[in-house]
Amino acid sequence: MDINSTIQQLIITAPPFLFALTFHELAHGYTAWKLGDPTAKDAGRLTMNPLKHLDPFGVLAFIIMKIGWAKPVPVNPSYFRNPQQGMLITALAGPVANLLLAVISVILLRLFMILPAPPAALAAFGDPLFAMLAASIWINVMLAVFNLLPIPPLDGSKVLMGFLPPDLAANYARWEPYGFIVLLVLFYLGVIGQVIMPIINFIVGLLVH
Repeated sequence: MDINSTIQQLIITAPPFLFALTFHELAHGYTAWKLGDPTAKDAGRLTMNPLKHLDPFGVLAFIIMKIGWAKPVPVNPSYFRNPQQGMLITALAGPVANLLLAVISVILLRLFMILPAPPAALAAFGDPLFAMLAASIWINVMLAVFNLLPIPPLDGSKVLMGFLPPDLAANYARWEPYGFIVLLVLFYLGVIGQVIMPIINFIVGLLVH
């Protein structure tokens, strides 16, 4: 392993990754708050401070496997007028926020490409910024697609529960304590990558072409 190359890659990917994770969780908490649930707000999670949202294992997974996650924002569906619908909307808010950031990153990248070349003194800042914007596209699409997997506690499981009859949704929710173990096994077997990487590459391709 080339240590210098690894460090350079982390320097480029860390800022967009932290921003994407933070915005994802803020979107969950803000949506829940607007729907009547103050839990995330009371827990201090309606913030762009990444330290409030980081999950050490999620960050480590990103460094090793290029797939990561944040600490889930607490949500109490009993505050929602329609708990099942409220959870569905709140769950979708995170992936939608990431897709929005991916689109914004594409727009900024295209603007960056048509602007006149910066003076040599500013090129040292321009090149890393260009690389971060490019990384931001992939990172945000990855987070959106990964989180939509229907495996508890990922957002996709809550979206699925929003469409299930209440009794089936309750039974499915009981699997949440075991979801992390399932994810680890699927990561180890390479199933997660085989499922989501083609989808990620397809969406990124649509955005950048």
